[in-house]
Amino acid sequence: MYSILLIEDNEYIIKGIKYLLEANNFKVTVASTLNGAKTLIENKYDLIILDLMLPDGDGLDFYEEYLKNKATLVLTAKDDEDIISSSLDSGIEDYIIKPFRSKELLARINKILKRNKDNEIITVGNVSVDTEAGRVFVDNNEIILTSLEYRILLLLFQNLNRIVTRDILIDRIWDITHKYVEDNTLTVYIKRIREKLGNDDIIKTIKGIGYRVDK
Repeated sequence: MYSILLIEDNEYIIKGIKYLLEANNFKVTVASTLNGAKTLIENKYDLIILDLMLPDGDGLDFYEEYLKNKATLVLTAKDDEDIISSSLDSGIEDYIIKPFRSKELLARINKILKRNKDNEIITVGNVSVDTEAGRVFVDNNEIILTSLEYRILLLLFQNLNRIVTRDILIDRIWDITHKYVEDNTLTVYIKRIREKLGNDDIIKTIKGIGYRVDK
């Protein structure tokens, strides 16, 4: 049974989504405020459904601070291209605009869950990343990365065939360490990861832009 955290303050919408999901064998936990959600997010959920407009704060800011790397679908009442673009650029997996049809919401949820299930182990060449267990293997032998090294590698593997800019990676390091990050610090981390993988070709440098891992 999949577990979903619903962060939404509209009682009518909560009732509708909860009924829909429970009727389709999902376990649903509800938080009607961001403060309430903070006490729940350390639990394991397969998906978080997040309203962008909540009484005690902005949903997108909450995602940036607390939900990075967690599978998230956002609900928005505004068909605003900038808001939607910002959401997807932040790493949010999908969005749906209120009002929405039940079948459409269910289809989007199932698509995210299937995609994430398929991606629990991501393999490129002789390197495999087990995203569920947080472990990395080279030729089936586990290698040990620091938490920060793992998160950088995970971000690259989750964006196969796409450039991840240096700015995005530096922001991610800052998010984790809460310390100012110089540009050459990222270069050092990438070098260490390559050395531990024993393969300089897995992470390709896109000069002046960032890095890419090709499937």
